[in-house]
Amino acid sequence: MKARILLCGMLVLVTVPLGVRTGERLSMRVSPTVAVAPADLIVRTMIESNPANRSMEIIAESADFYRSSEVPLDGERAARSAQFAFRHLPGGEYSVRAVLKGANEEQLAQTRQEIMVISGANDR
Repeated sequence: MKARILLCGMLVLVTVPLGVRTGERLSMRVSPTVAVAPADLIVRTMIESNPANRSMEIIAESADFYRSSEVPLDGERAARSAQFAFRHLPGGEYSVRAVLKGANEEQLAQTRQEIMVISGANDR
């Protein structure tokens, strides 16, 4: 009996989709979290399927630098994952944000991760 319960529990864990947890509309992973300038960051996002999803903006911002990218989403037919690259970032402490938007630019969800880009010899 205990073996059956354990097996059922394991099957439930295996069938839960990875990336966006239940109740989370948006999740993000940035890599690397520490890099040497000029740095390339890869941002991976997961979006919960929802008819209200209209666009997603990814922002990399430090005290001296700002770059963003926005992609349109087609509601519940939109891809659930997306990947963005920020190339050749100069040194600094960065806040990388993903913002999920609905109609009229309404913010539906937001997530943020802090990244450190260490100034290199070519970044001075």
